[in-house]
Amino acid sequence: MVGALAAGLLCAAGLAAPAAAAPTAPAAPAPAEGLALTPPMGFNNWNSTHCRAEFDEAMVKGIADIFVEKGLKDAGYEYVNLDDCWALPSRDANGKLVPDPVRFPNGIKAVADYVHSKGLKMGIYTSAGTKTCNTAGFPGSLGHEYSDAQQFADWGVDYLKYDNCNNQGVDAKLRYTTMRDALRATGRAIVYSICEWGENKPWEWAADVGQLWRTTGDISDNWGSMLSILKQNLPLAPHAGPGRWNDPDMLEVGNGGMTDTEYRSHFSMWAIMAAPLLIGSDLRSAGEETFEILGNREVIAVDQDPLGKQGTVVSSQSGRWVVAKEMRDGSRAVALFNESGTAQRITTSADAVGLPAADTYALRDLWQHRSYNTAGTISATVPAHGTVLLRVAADPKSVQHPPAVELGLNGSPLVEAGKTASLTSTVTDLGRTTAKRVSVSLTGPSGWSVKATSPTTSPALSTGRSLRTKWAVTAPQGTPPGSYGLTLRASYRSPSGVRADSALPLTATVVVAPPSGMSGLGDLPWLSAANGWGPAERNTSNGESDAGDGNPITIGEVVYDTGIGVHADSTVEYYAGGACETVTAQVGVDDEEGADGTVAFEIWADGTRAASTGVLTNAIPAQALTADVTGAQVIRLVVTDGGDGVTSDHGDWAEARLTC
Repeated sequence: MVGALAAGLLCAAGLAAPAAAAPTAPAAPAPAEGLALTPPMGFNNWNSTHCRAEFDEAMVKGIADIFVEKGLKDAGYEYVNLDDCWALPSRDANGKLVPDPVRFPNGIKAVADYVHSKGLKMGIYTSAGTKTCNTAGFPGSLGHEYSDAQQFADWGVDYLKYDNCNNQGVDAKLRYTTMRDALRATGRAIVYSICEWGENKPWEWAADVGQLWRTTGDISDNWGSMLSILKQNLPLAPHAGPGRWNDPDMLEVGNGGMTDTEYRSHFSMWAIMAAPLLIGSDLRSAGEETFEILGNREVIAVDQDPLGKQGTVVSSQSGRWVVAKEMRDGSRAVALFNESGTAQRITTSADAVGLPAADTYALRDLWQHRSYNTAGTISATVPAHGTVLLRVAADPKSVQHPPAVELGLNGSPLVEAGKTASLTSTVTDLGRTTAKRVSVSLTGPSGWSVKATSPTTSPALSTGRSLRTKWAVTAPQGTPPGSYGLTLRASYRSPSGVRADSALPLTATVVVAPPSGMSGLGDLPWLSAANGWGPAERNTSNGESDAGDGNPITIGEVVYDTGIGVHADSTVEYYAGGACETVTAQVGVDDEEGADGTVAFEIWADGTRAASTGVLTNAIPAQALTADVTGAQVIRLVVTDGGDGVTSDHGDWAEARLTC
């Protein structure tokens, strides 16, 4: 009975190769060898245009032109890919896909020919369902696999992104394998991108189906989304390799929702994960910083290393991540990634990242483009949300380079205007050789007082030795709350007299002491707010996309006037200044997502988790949560995804209050 039902479902879905569509083609010829032996690099329009009118032939051709003009083609970017909305909502009388004549008046083949004329390749999109994901209802390929694949091949398509919407409940392996066979039957080498969102763990079964597979839901242009996807993709390293890549979704670099520091982290971590690098910003309006990030060939070389290893996690304590990637030449790429909202010292060793024992190692900073030597310690103070990306190798000749030094700044970066904060800088020699004539300086915004209260120079620092300098930092009375830049700089010379300079950008945050009594957290200024989708909202639900798009906070049909609406993974931080005692809230999943969503709530007092819930669902009414935060400088409200991914995870901190 089960077999008959499955056979009926196959016929209903049209998954068998139609005889009329491919009467002489073999059902599943041998795949083209050598496809995507390194992670695909290119462009996809979706993150920057979605289905808006600017997605058209002119845009696609313009991106191809920019790839050539800006050196991106030479850096390795190859595919110019069309996402959803390129077709008309209906097929023609013969069941063929029809390009939108307004967007693509000359058809898809003409666009592909233009892209090919630039020495590039072109990709296209459809879904393993009856319709694509856009609400306009463009035709999907379920039941039309062989016909559509042949159309793509006839147009000169080199890459197919195959989505998962409107799949009618048909088995994922069956749907994606059928399109694999259809693509092979065309005889054209087409890279096959399985966009199944990780729902059925394609990393366990798709290595002989496609060349890459999405491991998560869609990325959005904010820190919380990028971080959540990163954490889901990192554990899947054993499944990656040449021609079989974990795909954590496209790049958001340049779209404006993150800082340049965060975008460098995004790009660095995608590279060390050997992820596909598909640009998601409209390069026609991109700034030079975007091109500088996307065009960093030393970072790209980490992603494209032919050994094909995905980086693995060495350590991740308290948001201080060390990820190491074995390279074909025996070196290691090492990412020191700071998840937190303040600068952190992140340290590891050559031995911990898998390098053989040696007296001296060469250490190359891939963003500074500078080389140093190290005795084996790999360490840096990494700015908030920043990444230091290094390439490290055993190399006795590396002593010709200056010794690596680590800059650090100890003390709270939270400053109340008019009050003096005490900070201590460190300059530490990590190298095998001596750092000579060492000097250090600390500078702040115009009008700030930054004074050294202990020596700022040292004649020499041997391996492991440090210069420690105390500083008195004062923001003028009346300085508005917010983040302000400090820069710690060190200058020194190698034993041969080569000068080296190092700089560490830091952030001091001017804060206001919380008011006495009980205050609604939805009305107090926060230090930072990271959110999985859209911004955290004050006194409304998350809403998900744009600022102000939330609804009244509602948990279990009970409406609350105040609070904070977030989407997992989320962290909202407040300054308490050691003057507060308790945080209280009614917490739960907001009703706006129906029955979907699973979340867990945590309240942190500095580095201590002061209160938490178990996993909550939409079926669970609001839960009272109270935390003792006595003496804490910083309070963090954290919402995690409940362990099942972030889809529809709208969490509410209803009636959230702080008592000081």
